[in-house]
Order: sequence, then structure tokens, then C-alpha cells
Amino acid sequence: MRALRAGIHRRVWKGWGRPAVCLLLAAAGCAAPDPDAVLQLRFGHVGAPGSLFALSAEEFASRVNARLEGRAEVVVYGSSQLGGDEDLLQKLKLGTVEMALPSSIMSSRIPEFGLFEMPYIVSDRRHMVRIEEEIVWPTLAPLAEEQGYRILALWENGYRQVTNNLRPIRVPTDLDGVKLRTPRGTWRVKLFRQFGANPVPMAFSDVLVALETGTVDGQENPLAQIRASNLNEVQEYLSITEHVYTPAYVTVSAEHWVELPEEVRTVVEEEARALQSFVHQEARRLDRELLVELADSDIAINWANKSAFRQQSQQVYDEFATEVPGGRELIDRVLSLLQP
Repeated sequence: MRALRAGIHRRVWKGWGRPAVCLLLAAAGCAAPDPDAVLQLRFGHVGAPGSLFALSAEEFASRVNARLEGRAEVVVYGSSQLGGDEDLLQKLKLGTVEMALPSSIMSSRIPEFGLFEMPYIVSDRRHMVRIEEEIVWPTLAPLAEEQGYRILALWENGYRQVTNNLRPIRVPTDLDGVKLRTPRGTWRVKLFRQFGANPVPMAFSDVLVALETGTVDGQENPLAQIRASNLNEVQEYLSITEHVYTPAYVTVSAEHWVELPEEVRTVVEEEARALQSFVHQEARRLDRELLVELADSDIAINWANKSAFRQQSQQVYDEFATEVPGGRELIDRVLSLLQP
């Protein structure tokens, strides 16, 4: 029934006559819609208030809604209100959510997206912009489209750090035996097994409780997610590893997106792309300010030996190159985009 309601809602905007809509609604046992109702684009993400996800999505909604002037509006649902990443991707296909902001989960849907699970492969945000232009749009985005997902823009989740309650993490052997929550991305699990940890994949919405109850010893996330979700309040150690940079993908349904009015789609797509500079600016600001803020809290901060982690990462690169079609070429193309 929910899918039927959503389908009817979209088709009203495709130019159906009101009598036909009312007949269909009556047959479905639904009330007739308000002809003056504003088309709502539900935008779900997992970030807590104050996270980079939340700041980005809210700024995006503000810009889009100002341009659409009441013809349609983006309504943001953060903190997994509409479900975790897996739920949101499924709801995109069902048409019960219009937009989502997945990150690591994409590597479990499209193997080639595991490229961004390779440790230290993205050197900085300028490098990421070149990767986006040369690899994401011509190669990865079409693969997502084949699986039913259209990527409108690349934003950011950020550089990931490790927190835990056992010990500071300076080299990979410090992770031996640590029960570490990871996203459900295939390659993140492989990576932390290679580092010696015991990875425990789970939805981000479950992480705080899992840490509070001792189900896991630690987790890994960008500083913005750590602070916004108060994970630092239940963790003793924060280790600056920056082991993975995770893009975030402004994603819609390839099937259902084209059913929306063209003028709405145009505004949304333009603003989604244009927001990237804001996202990167906010990400840099949060990286600086949150490190200072966390240093003034009770969590102990240390800097990891990144060289040691890089050396321990080679097997994951080799597995990706072997198991994923075109994996070696993708890695080589990313590395070729590095600039001195």
C-alpha cells in the first residue's frame, strides 16, 4: 500500500487528470490528495545532528527549497529516522524515499566501489576531485545506474579514525583482538581483519548502545560522526589513523527519479553538484575544530604510525585487484592522479 501511495503521489505530478487520480485512490482505499499539497522529496541519511551529513543535507535542502519557491520541497530525515543505509537503498528502489546519502555501503552493492575502501588511496580532497572527474563519473556511476541507483553528486563522509576502550592504536598489532564495529562494507571488514582486529559489522544507529554495553570495544568513523553521536563519551582512546577517506553519494532511484517533474529534478541536481565546495569547506573546518574540542575532553588522543598501517594494507589491495573485475586498473588509475 505504501508503494502504491508513493506511486500515485508521483504520477499526479506527471500530469494525470484529477478524476483519474481520485478513481485510482478510491480503488486503493485511500483518501484523495490535497490538490494544493507540496511535493515532498524525502532525503534520508544516518548522520546525527551536527554531523557533516546533517550540515550538508540541511544546507542543500535550504538552497533547493529557496529556488523551488513552494513548487516542491526537500525534507531531511537524519539520524536513521527512515532506516539505516541498507534500508534507505531498498526504499529508494521501492519509491518510498526519494533521496539518500549512502557511503561505505555502496561497496557491498557494487564491488568496484570498494576502491574507496582501499586504505590511504585518497591522499587529499584535491585528489578526490580528480578521482571524481576521471573515474567516478565515467566508470563507477554507470555501474550504480545498472543496479538501479543514480548518483547525483559526490559529497563526503570524511577521513576515518579509530576509537576504543582497550588501548591507544599506534600500529596494526595494537588492534589484535579488538572487537571493532565497522560498516557493512565488505572491504572494511577485510581491512580490519588484516590489521588483526575482530570486525563486527553493524548499522551506525546501533553503535552507541553496542559501545555502552561492551558488545564491541571500539569503532571507526570520521571525527564529525564521532562527536555528533557522542561516541567520545563512551570511548577512552581516539587514534588518528585516517585509514580510509569515504565519499558520500547523493543517490536517487534510477527508475523513480525520472517520474518527478523535470524542473524539480533540474534544480535538485544542480544544487547537489554545486554543494560540494560547501561540503569540503565544512569538512576541513570540522576536522580542525573537533580535534581541538575532543582534545579538551576526557578521551585520550594519539597519532598512529600511518607508514606501519600502509605496509600492512598491501594484501587488501592485492585481493581487490584479483577479485574485482578491473580492480587493478582502477587502483592504478587512482594512483596516476596523484600530484607531487
